[in-house]
Amino acid sequence: MFSFQFPGSQMPYINALIRQGAESSISDSEFIIREIKEFMASPKRADMIKGINYYRGIHDILKRKRTVIGAEGKPQVVENIPNNRIINNQYRKMVEQKSNYILGKPFAVNCENSEYSDLLKAVFGKGFQRTLKGICEDSLNCGIGWLYIYYDEMGELAFKRLRPWEIIPEWSDEEHRELSYAIRVYDVVLYEGKKRKVITKAEVFDSKGIKRFIVDGSRLIPDGTEWKTPYFYRGDKGFNWEKIPLIPFKYNDSEIPLIKFVKSLQDGLNLMISNYENAMEEEPRNTILVLKNYDGENLGEFRKNLAEYGAVKVRNADGSNGGVDTLSVEVNSDNYSVIIDILKKAIIENAMGYDAKDDRLGANANKMNIQSMYSDIDLDANGMETEYQAAFEKIIWFVNAHLENRGKGSFEGERAEIIFNRDILINESEVIENCVKSKGLISDETIVAQHPWIEDVKGEMERMRNNFLKESV
Repeated sequence: MFSFQFPGSQMPYINALIRQGAESSISDSEFIIREIKEFMASPKRADMIKGINYYRGIHDILKRKRTVIGAEGKPQVVENIPNNRIINNQYRKMVEQKSNYILGKPFAVNCENSEYSDLLKAVFGKGFQRTLKGICEDSLNCGIGWLYIYYDEMGELAFKRLRPWEIIPEWSDEEHRELSYAIRVYDVVLYEGKKRKVITKAEVFDSKGIKRFIVDGSRLIPDGTEWKTPYFYRGDKGFNWEKIPLIPFKYNDSEIPLIKFVKSLQDGLNLMISNYENAMEEEPRNTILVLKNYDGENLGEFRKNLAEYGAVKVRNADGSNGGVDTLSVEVNSDNYSVIIDILKKAIIENAMGYDAKDDRLGANANKMNIQSMYSDIDLDANGMETEYQAAFEKIIWFVNAHLENRGKGSFEGERAEIIFNRDILINESEVIENCVKSKGLISDETIVAQHPWIEDVKGEMERMRNNFLKESV
């Protein structure tokens, strides 16, 4: 399952050049630089950064400036009026909701071969599941997440989460199922004395190993003497996998991030709440002063002064005495509340999530109501699970190669299934009642497996048998 060839051939790059119609005279270095520049400026990467920023609470509302119609009839930025930039991060809530729904509980490994099952459980331990949870968030925020498989300093198989906005994949097929090669671009901070310096590095992953470079403008400089290495060593001898150890975890088949579906709604929600806060802070100006028999002004000045000062000056043509009248403007909070509620529900609907405060979750919520509430997120999770199952097939190939490499047996033909335990709300009383009613109709083991309080089915069955023996004595 291993290839012992070392870096030399550049066929992946040549094939990519042929596909893109590039001239054969272009060098590998120039091609990689071009790929990096195109990716860094691409809308796809911009969407990834936008998804990550919105998840972290960095929204467009933070750049907002208040403007009024100036004296010349053009928008003009003003600083002396309230300009709240409030973020109600429903997007982050949807990402957390969906990632916890599918991976909030540890997944199970189902395998008929008990020895193989135990080995897989050891590989997919809590550390792996924590890494996978982060990759799930990446796939939601960026449309795709990346897992890198390698050997750590102790010689153990390890898994690393790579940032999606640093990975440039070159697919060998239109469906984006197999990689020809991939480029990773990332920044490293170095210090020369007290001087901080940022260096951009690039790593090229292909079937021949890893090549490491420093990006210097339009040049690639080999990074150190060992800039070209295999994927791992056994002793002093280097080895490569037959496949590239980068595993994609896609949110959907089109690799579209969740932010693309809800950004305008999230921006609208932030804007409405901020506007409402502005209106409340401008309450002293809700009474507009009309000054009579003072200097008149043109329409531009009228609009500007009304917005900035909440007062206007008018002059009567007949020269009558001056005075002050008031115009009251009332802020209707109900209008804001209705729009805010509509936007929140629209975010949940378009993100295919669920409302934990849904009216269907009353005191006597039944199974049908709960299933109805979860229908959208369950549908979306089905698509995610399809993509994740395909990713796990690729991971298991590397795990099997690792086990064989370590002399723990050959499991290439063994069937292993990953079962995701979705974190769904249930009516425990109803489930327990159905378990009791099923007694005698199906096996006790099946009933115990469906009980909401049971995590270890085999252990519970053993305890039940021991209790039965004690009562028999």
